[in-house]
Amino acid sequence: MSEAEPALTSAPRQLRHVLLTGATGFLGQALLERLLSDHPETRVSLLIRPRGATSAADRAHALLRKPVFGPWLAKVGEEEAERIFAERVHAIAGDVTSGLSELSTLADVDTVVHCASTVSFDPPVDEAFRTNLSGVTSLYEAVAALPSKPHIVHVSTAYVGGAKKGVVPEASLEHSVDWRVELDAALAARQDVERSSRRPEVLRKALADAGKEHGKAGPQTTAAAAESLRQQWVHERLVDYGRMRARSLGWPDVYTFTKALGERAAEQIATDLPLSIVRPAIVESSLRHPFPGWIDGFKMAEPLILAYGRGILPEFPGAHDGILDIVPVDIVTNALIAVAENPPEPGNPEYYHVGSGSRNPLTFGQMYESVREYFTEFPLPDPDRGSAIRVPQWTFPGARRIERLMRTGERAVNAAETTLLHLPATDRTRDWMTKTHRQKRQLDFLRRYADLYGTYTQIEVIYSDDRLLALHQAQPAERQREAGFDTAAIDWHHYLVEVHYPAVSQVLRRPASTRRVAAPPKPLPVAGHEVVAVFDLEGTLIASNVIEAYLWSRLAERPVSSWAGEFASLARSMPRYLSAERRDRGDFLRTFMRRYAGASEAEFRRLVDDQLTDLLLSRAAPDALRQVRKHRAAGHRTILITGTLEQLVEPMRQLFDVVVASRLQVKEGRFTGYLELPPLVGEARAAWLRRYAAANGTDLSASYAYGDSFSDRPLLETVGHPVAVRPDPRLYRHAKQKHWQIANWGTHARGPIETLLEVTR
Repeated sequence: MSEAEPALTSAPRQLRHVLLTGATGFLGQALLERLLSDHPETRVSLLIRPRGATSAADRAHALLRKPVFGPWLAKVGEEEAERIFAERVHAIAGDVTSGLSELSTLADVDTVVHCASTVSFDPPVDEAFRTNLSGVTSLYEAVAALPSKPHIVHVSTAYVGGAKKGVVPEASLEHSVDWRVELDAALAARQDVERSSRRPEVLRKALADAGKEHGKAGPQTTAAAAESLRQQWVHERLVDYGRMRARSLGWPDVYTFTKALGERAAEQIATDLPLSIVRPAIVESSLRHPFPGWIDGFKMAEPLILAYGRGILPEFPGAHDGILDIVPVDIVTNALIAVAENPPEPGNPEYYHVGSGSRNPLTFGQMYESVREYFTEFPLPDPDRGSAIRVPQWTFPGARRIERLMRTGERAVNAAETTLLHLPATDRTRDWMTKTHRQKRQLDFLRRYADLYGTYTQIEVIYSDDRLLALHQAQPAERQREAGFDTAAIDWHHYLVEVHYPAVSQVLRRPASTRRVAAPPKPLPVAGHEVVAVFDLEGTLIASNVIEAYLWSRLAERPVSSWAGEFASLARSMPRYLSAERRDRGDFLRTFMRRYAGASEAEFRRLVDDQLTDLLLSRAAPDALRQVRKHRAAGHRTILITGTLEQLVEPMRQLFDVVVASRLQVKEGRFTGYLELPPLVGEARAAWLRRYAAANGTDLSASYAYGDSFSDRPLLETVGHPVAVRPDPRLYRHAKQKHWQIANWGTHARGPIETLLEVTR
């Protein structure tokens, strides 16, 4: 039998009972819909993993609400669709790596279509092997034990051929890799890497890096960050383990490597069963069925298409004449069903490539011209500027030049971010941080996709599809028209410009002339005292700090002519204060409060009552005070936590149910300069709040916290609604990464110089 002549039965076999894996995925959904809508004689059992409290049956039933079933539901009616689904679809709880015992009850299964696999190209090596190889062996060993001896349709990928050039035939892969040895090594890799990650040199570096970044937030936050860095180290090592092992054997990544080994495992396990291996190329949105442009989630090409439309893909690493082998999902589905209906003889597997590169090639140059045409005519809106995005013009300079450009950009952005993290927290600094954050995200995106897909753009290979074409031509004429799978019939300009690009860009599509209008603030939900709103003071509610408050009290009753001496004394001590602040916020407060030693506690209170109360309130942001009142109106308990002396915050007590402030020791009516208790800063604030919540029945997940400094991070992370208020650069970066709300509560009523001048009047 020649490669171009597959062994076709005289009449296609009718599919009576199909076992389908991966039904919740893109291809699995398409196949299930096609079986239900066009093959009324077919029953389908779905192997589905329960998710949390959602059972396998519920997850299966939820598929009916997916867009892929929309046309079928409209045609037969929802009630009839529900009846058909209940009669013909059966869900089995489990997945390909476990929970396969129930398969033994499926005695009459005649076809198994295995679509399930990891969707990531670069997962940790053990995860890739567990799904793409252990899953294959477990599933096919269970299937081989069935009395019905079903036909296995194994869905692989065209790229199992590896990183090579030339024509790849529809045949068994030529390699001598022992999949059992590779599987054992991959599954043992995590234990080895986990052990290595606990070596002192690895932990020492993690602690040092975490301390530089998170030390100000507190020791437990630093420790948690160090552990996160250790786990990240483990993840990256396992990803690199899989990537380098794959490349050392001739595959571009661990995904294609494990899929290739999965094919070999299927060949060796299913020796007594009919086995067909189907290798789709890059599967994209539907050409016609169930409707043009149907797609579920972003696949390989969609993020790149959208990135180009958004103007953040300035160049492309592939060659202009390189082939992009893509195929619409409905063509793959049609091919799978035809393959399933034509099983080969046991022990004589058949192989089919489902792609377009052999007889209807689409080059990267053609795709670029079409995507530029589409986004030039239908540009995406720029939400930041209220205008249309202008797409870049590619010159295809080559992967090496693009790599140099990315490295230059990454160095520049990292240097800018490092500089900005040491600047004062101003509106201009936050604007710069916003731009830097956006540029960093764009570069991270480019780096991620260049690393993942760069190898694929360099593969100059043609996947022959003679067997698939012969199978297509063996179909009745009507079926060729309605459910054919000859990719030569695809009009690329029509498919890309009129079907695919509109489908994938609709998630970002808005009228280009529509300007983004800020939504009005939502009212706070009314609740009882189980919800609290916790506010920092300095920099959050008022535009002052501990040093400024000290100057108010120190200079209040002195003539301006005497200020120079106090400023000079403060300047001499400033290096010591800054050093303490860098180490720990609590050390700074303890050090600075020594300046109050010897002051009269009674005189200090009188000064606050007579002169400083109005001045403190004048430094408060009106928006901040309104927010406190909104929380009180909603029935929330309001809490103020500050390192400022309790006497100075007396004017704020009327706004808060609880005030926690620093308290100086008093002996014989005078401050000693020492605090009575450790100051509540960093993690201590979070610990205090958790204890308060436990004692008062507070629901922290429904509560709010407001802070401006990175040292407020532990407090903000304790509640369900953290708000960064005019944050310093480090907190701003963290809030952007965590998608926290960022509030800009406007300007305060009076500046610091005006306040000091007012003190002396």
